[in-house]
Amino acid sequence: MAKQVCIILGTRPEAIKMAPVIQVFRRSPLFDTQVILTGQHIEMVAQVMQLFDLEANQNLEIMQPKQTLTDITCRSLQGLESLFKQLQPQLVLVQGDTTTAFAAALAAFYQKIPVGHVEAGLRTDDVLNPYPEEANRRLISQLTQLHFAPTKLAVQNLQRSGVLGKIHQTGNTVIDALLSVAQRQPACDVPGLEWKKYRVLLATVHRRENWGEPLLQIAEGFLQILDQFPDTALLLPLHRNPIVREPLQAALSHHSRIFLTEPLDYAELVGAIGRSHLLLTDSGGLQEEAPSLGKPVLVLRETTERPEAIASGTAKLVGTDPEQIFTAASVLLSNAEAYQAMATAINPFGDGHAAQRILQIVTDYFV
Repeated sequence: MAKQVCIILGTRPEAIKMAPVIQVFRRSPLFDTQVILTGQHIEMVAQVMQLFDLEANQNLEIMQPKQTLTDITCRSLQGLESLFKQLQPQLVLVQGDTTTAFAAALAAFYQKIPVGHVEAGLRTDDVLNPYPEEANRRLISQLTQLHFAPTKLAVQNLQRSGVLGKIHQTGNTVIDALLSVAQRQPACDVPGLEWKKYRVLLATVHRRENWGEPLLQIAEGFLQILDQFPDTALLLPLHRNPIVREPLQAALSHHSRIFLTEPLDYAELVGAIGRSHLLLTDSGGLQEEAPSLGKPVLVLRETTERPEAIASGTAKLVGTDPEQIFTAASVLLSNAEAYQAMATAINPFGDGHAAQRILQIVTDYFV
């Protein structure tokens, strides 16, 4: 009889990174795989599900205007409690460090259902940076029976934490997703942006710790780069949250070589990464994805839970100070040798077969 596995998704990064896992589990006759959406990011998750030809079995539809972390947690817990009692899954899989992932792990624990944590073991060792992600992933680790760690360092972090459950190094499923989409050579058509005319800098900014003054500093750094290098343009897909998008629009919308767009769907994002010259981002996933396509990454944060990228030379931590942002970008835009060193460094995050490893580990778990 097939074992029932529930896979919980709330945000676009979760959907991207779990898409390869959903695909391999649904192809296996050993598992009855139920995909449950909390609804934390409705439209953005729907785009990913369509791209990977996936359908959800349930949607809690928790999204509300101006929802707080407490709102997300409580509504997810209540919705998942009812579903878990109804479905009686034998394993719940969560991904990463979102509030959805934490709430799902806690809801499973309350029903005494084993938890598998995809992308386990990431750490900054600063519980407030990034907030609330660092706390979320640490809390999930305490409730997990199967830890799917992407790298050797993540394995070591979990071992040092003294977590219960089995630790497995699998690689990161985001590389599986990225490579499968990149093979399609997706386009990224932005009105007015001539990819061949400029060296395009792809930027994304959304982290809570960058809200307010850091966001304005980052914008100032972007302007300094463009003023110094007239052959560059900036593509900045805006986050839907007005706390993020409105200050960036006010600071940057006047510049002729800055292209502010709505969020790109994942295929468009992969197309943009492939065509861009370098990335400036506070995203975690892009630190993993861009190196697979040979693009240097400047990380607009004070800390990163992916130090493997820094150590391997695929990314550089530059913070939010405009002078530091400008200086780091200037080196890559002026020094071909420095650029090539980052562009050709080996990506430490995986080989595109993480989902298959996770399927085999879960299969062995039930034997």
